[in-house]
Amino acid sequence: EMHFLPDVWVQCEECQSKRYNDDVLEIKYHGKSISDVLAMPCGEAVELFASEPRIVRVLQTLCDVGLDYVTLGQSAPTLSGGEAQRVKLASELARPGTGQTLYLLDEPTTGLHFDDIAKLIDVIQRLVDLGNTCVVIEHNLDVIKCADWVVDMGPGAGVDGGRIVFEGTPDELAATASKPQGKSTVPVSVTAPFVADALRAARAP
Repeated sequence: EMHFLPDVWVQCEECQSKRYNDDVLEIKYHGKSISDVLAMPCGEAVELFASEPRIVRVLQTLCDVGLDYVTLGQSAPTLSGGEAQRVKLASELARPGTGQTLYLLDEPTTGLHFDDIAKLIDVIQRLVDLGNTCVVIEHNLDVIKCADWVVDMGPGAGVDGGRIVFEGTPDELAATASKPQGKSTVPVSVTAPFVADALRAARAP
């Protein structure tokens, strides 16, 4: 009967939502209790644990994928889809890899600032440089122009799409923007002109 109502969170009167009793909270690391640490953003925690390389490696990787603002104690259900993907990316980067892994990423730039997108591209490139393969489903032109190989689906969206209209390098895709199609029945890539603009902007002096 009450399923339509949102969840209600009640503060614990005993610990004041700090999750730990007084005995645990009395233990401090550089003046910070476990509750203080869990409320700390990843970017700030890097400085706190500067003398702990194993911890810093994981925290710095989270910062590298644009999650420096996420607190250490943030629960997984509160993360957006894009944030959850980047947490998984960070966990992969932080562990010793085999260089033989296939990563499938579904729009990882969702909700990211331009600067964070650049960081994410660097992270994906690091995975590729280690010998892994990254398949990225993405509309962001900054990601598309950095790809080794592009598969463009179209020509439209939904029922008007579902066909491969182009596959090749970003430069080859951009080149199709200026080619006359004539009476060809081959679907034209609507992405090509935008990729061409993005490549020109990136190469401008």
